[in-house]
Amino acid sequence: MKIFIDPPNSLILSDIVERFGHEPLTVMIALQEKIDSIEIDMPPMNVSLDDVVRGLKYAGIEVPSGIRGRLAIWGTLIEEADAAIIMDDAPFSFGCVGCERSDLMAKYLIKRRGIPVLHTIYPKTEEEGKFFVTEAKKFLENLSTKNRG
Repeated sequence: MKIFIDPPNSLILSDIVERFGHEPLTVMIALQEKIDSIEIDMPPMNVSLDDVVRGLKYAGIEVPSGIRGRLAIWGTLIEEADAAIIMDDAPFSFGCVGCERSDLMAKYLIKRRGIPVLHTIYPKTEEEGKFFVTEAKKFLENLSTKNRG
């Protein structure tokens, strides 16, 4: 199954999702496809007209362009997702958590989709980290079981 991770550029969450047999939907993969595209002349500086229009689907013209740009990529990933893992209270170094408005909008889009979601708090101790991995494993295995049945 395809799992959207938040923060969407977290290598840790991406690795956990892959280890349990699912496809992580990450910004890195989406941007790699854009960079490899012939349509973009000077990656990552250029965006296509489609990107601009796609961003307007998720946020109005009055919303800052950075938010629309993130949502143009994140929104399409969320639309593809079968489930999501959301890491709350993560430090800035964990992933792209610097833009609170984009983060709030992504969480809203996930909630509106009605897909299964694992909400978790960033682990601050080794014990909390082990608990998180156990919870993520259960969540991802449960998705696999539902998908087969």
